[in-house]
Amino acid sequence: MAPHAFICGLSGTELSTDERAFLSDAQPWGVILFKRNADNPSQVRRLCGAVREALGRDAPILIDQEGGRVQRIGPPHFRSYPAGPVYGRIYEKNALAGTEAAFLGAKLIALDLGSIGISVNCMPVLDIAVEGGTAAIKDRTLGSTVDAVATLGGAQLDGVFAGGLLPVVKHMPGHGRATVDSHGELPQVDATMAELEAQDFTPFRLLGKRATLGMTAHVLFLDVDDRSPGTHSSAVIGNIIRERIGFDGALMTDDISMGALSGDVRNRAVKAIRAGCDLALHCNGDLIEMIEVASGMPELSGEALRRTEAALASRRPVEAVDRKAIEARYDHLLTLAAAA
Repeated sequence: MAPHAFICGLSGTELSTDERAFLSDAQPWGVILFKRNADNPSQVRRLCGAVREALGRDAPILIDQEGGRVQRIGPPHFRSYPAGPVYGRIYEKNALAGTEAAFLGAKLIALDLGSIGISVNCMPVLDIAVEGGTAAIKDRTLGSTVDAVATLGGAQLDGVFAGGLLPVVKHMPGHGRATVDSHGELPQVDATMAELEAQDFTPFRLLGKRATLGMTAHVLFLDVDDRSPGTHSSAVIGNIIRERIGFDGALMTDDISMGALSGDVRNRAVKAIRAGCDLALHCNGDLIEMIEVASGMPELSGEALRRTEAALASRRPVEAVDRKAIEARYDHLLTLAAAA
């Protein structure tokens, strides 16, 4: 039996009896972890093992570990990593140094996460910062130009792969123009298609062939589809993400429990799959909602199954690394950000 077309969260640091039964029965493609699920590395490693035991397979386990405020596991267990704008400042001062710093930071994070059983890190953020954009996105971006975001995002993409994990490019086809936080309400973007193609879509188009997993944006692009946000829009997913951007990887939604979307969670998930997403992502760990989502999710098949299997097959083994040497070089490069 193939996994079903969704990813779910968990409520705490250990699997409850009900969660174990749910995972075994519903068979989500994967599970995503948050701070509420992470007390220490040993505990996370046990939790990952319990999840895979319940699912009966080596299922993907995801996390958002970008650096900055989006870091689910930090000190004293793992070092604190900077947010995207830090790499952008280094890049402005010295493009080669900024690119190397972005690569090494992403690789170090991947090495951290791989050591405790996590296999997918939801980064890089390929959204472009714009004046007036919401801080929910802007303070996570790598820069305000296509050149900076595509170059640094490509370095982070390569760094995650080099550290043995799978990266997820987000938020397709571009979240940078949002002026409100999609966790609470639906952003509306009135930029023309020409403006979007020249800026917002471009980093995804440049890197889409190298990425095997992507995440949608809960954004209403008025010049593309003035009725449905990207996650629920066949025009955005089919015409923009698949055709114009050329992304052929497995596409997951952003968290469907966010305030930008309307309707019950089952309907949100079903609409996303019907619009062309391969996987519905539900993060809050509410078991009642998880059961509702699962009730509407099909087994992965056809192109969705091909893309998810290809994504898992793209994970690379980690070569022997000198962690101390990498960290020393990385720390040196970060001093350039302070100088900038």
